Amino acid sequence: MTRQRLLTAGVWVFLALFPLLADAIGQGYWINIWTRILILGLVAMSLNLIMGYGGMVSLGHAAYFGVGGYAVALIAFHVTQKVPLFGWAGSNEALVVWPIAMVISGLLALVLGALCLRTRGVYFIMLTLAFSQMLFFIVVALKYYGGDDGLSMTGRNTLAGMSLAKPMALYYVTFVVVLLAWVLLARITQSPFGRALQAGKINERRAQALGIPVRRVQLIAFVIAGVLAGLGGALWANQMRIASPDMLHWMRSGELIMMVILGGLGSHMGAIVGAAALVLLEAWLAGLTEHWMLILGAILVLTVLFVRKGLFLRLAGSGHER
Repeated sequence: MTRQRLLTAGVWVFLALFPLLADAIGQGYWINIWTRILILGLVAMSLNLIMGYGGMVSLGHAAYFGVGGYAVALIAFHVTQKVPLFGWAGSNEALVVWPIAMVISGLLALVLGALCLRTRGVYFIMLTLAFSQMLFFIVVALKYYGGDDGLSMTGRNTLAGMSLAKPMALYYVTFVVVLLAWVLLARITQSPFGRALQAGKINERRAQALGIPVRRVQLIAFVIAGVLAGLGGALWANQMRIASPDMLHWMRSGELIMMVILGGLGSHMGAIVGAAALVLLEAWLAGLTEHWMLILGAILVLTVLFVRKGLFLRLAGSGHER
């Protein structure tokens, strides 16, 4: 086995055993923190698909994350209030509401992707940012659904009748979801579709000359990323028991980009490592000083300058993910 595969296997073993260890030593609060890391890692992996492999830097990826969260919270709100939603009484079953969140996020990604992919470079970045902020202000304006305060959930969804109220249960559900998403993305990027996506990133004109429908491939990748980000939003709303406007804000998209770069651009496992690094750094520095963001910014700058491959790829001793 290569060093990178050993490191990847080690990360998954750690993630599988960590909550049991934390619970055994009476540090159960870490389970919530690592659940958050896994969720953000999932969303960062979805962004890495289009940014690391497709060369599409999106400052609006948080839109799909937020829409997925609001879809789950909105359905839960109507169930609690006993007010039908388009004639539907609603459901608290994750196997029903999470796919709905994924479909809504995917359709949104399809529409926005079809529009944004007409542009390139900085124009693409600014257009994704504009649409994301538009959705942010729409959510803030929906006073019936919480407005600035967000939309609270009285409880978490159930999964096939199993309660997710306990942190351990939600953690392992999240772990399995993230593991399956990692396997799926690895398959996608190693498939002919993934090669076509990377070819469009390297040289779009040459890829088109070879007969690759670059824009169509990029749009499909955009939709896949939106669907996975929506799933991440559904998980986030369940953990936090609230869907808030900050889920859609451009600063959330900026955090996701930092996670991808910090862990290693073009590495799915790197996205998870980057999410862990950023969340743990924030938690540690916030406990040291109220000016923690200044220190965090300096650390990120130094990392980008001196660890250009990203933390995971540097530790794995590789320039790309196999």
